[in-house]
Amino acid sequence: MQILNHNDLSLAQGTDPGEPGKLTEDNLSVQLTPYFSSSQITLYRGDAAILLSKMPNDSVDCIVTSPPYYGKRDYGIVGQLGLEDHPQAYIDKLVEVFSRAKRILKPAGSLWINIGDTYWSGKGRSHGEDAKQKNRRFNRPQDKRGTGPWCVPKQLLLIPHRFAIAMQEDGWVVRNDNVWYKPAPIPDPIADRCSLAHEYVFHFVKQRKYYFNAKAVAIPSNGKRETKPPFSVWIVPTVSEQTTSYRKKHIAAFPEQLVSLPILATCPPNGILLDPFCGSGTALFAAIARGEGRKAIGIDISEEALQETKSIADLFEKCRV
Repeated sequence: MQILNHNDLSLAQGTDPGEPGKLTEDNLSVQLTPYFSSSQITLYRGDAAILLSKMPNDSVDCIVTSPPYYGKRDYGIVGQLGLEDHPQAYIDKLVEVFSRAKRILKPAGSLWINIGDTYWSGKGRSHGEDAKQKNRRFNRPQDKRGTGPWCVPKQLLLIPHRFAIAMQEDGWVVRNDNVWYKPAPIPDPIADRCSLAHEYVFHFVKQRKYYFNAKAVAIPSNGKRETKPPFSVWIVPTVSEQTTSYRKKHIAAFPEQLVSLPILATCPPNGILLDPFCGSGTALFAAIARGEGRKAIGIDISEEALQETKSIADLFEKCRV
């Protein structure tokens, strides 16, 4: 049996860098070894698809995550998601990851996925550097010359809903396509369409009956009942708009408020939350901060992201002492 440690990234990413997540004879024998572990949080470094294939059946109560968006960031890591030549390949890889996640999610569990959309550009290779955000200047797949009907200039790819439909076809039940409305989004430098101010948070389940604490997320009602279910449009500022005591280094962190409803509604007391693209650990810390014995597991391919998560986890541990 081969032991996977956090310094052996080649095993975590698979033997073929061109096919991240591909299971081979080499990595089928890999055994999980945490990159970091505390009383409440466990972190693993590597390709999510491979590491998920090694986790026990029915072992987590809730999955909350935001995978890398298509063509938005280059993290400089071999095997990263989001830089596939065609958006269909990106969707196929995401569905494969969550197909493996389905096995470890308990039958009554929920899967929540925040995902944004992308326009096809076709303008060619970018030039120069963006002083404000270096990750915006790279060879984006959507800048290449594409073929119709998807990959034509100015085309909104509709990736979130194409992905959701593919998940349905893979056996998932879609409960909501919640809209995350950003009251003050990053300015969209365009002149011939509306400026984008929303993303999606899909809620998937495995079966008809599942755990959902409606009381924990109910909102006041003016009708006969005192409360009613929360709406499917969530008004949540982005991280850059919020004042926080700790400024995260991760360039695509989502706000803690965005994951509050999924955690309160579908991660039971003493439950375990998993984020297979944990980044700087927003969902993980939101889960354990609510107490009630919850624990969290995070996976990420980036050591830099996991180092930040580990640093925050150390602070949590010190506060508990």
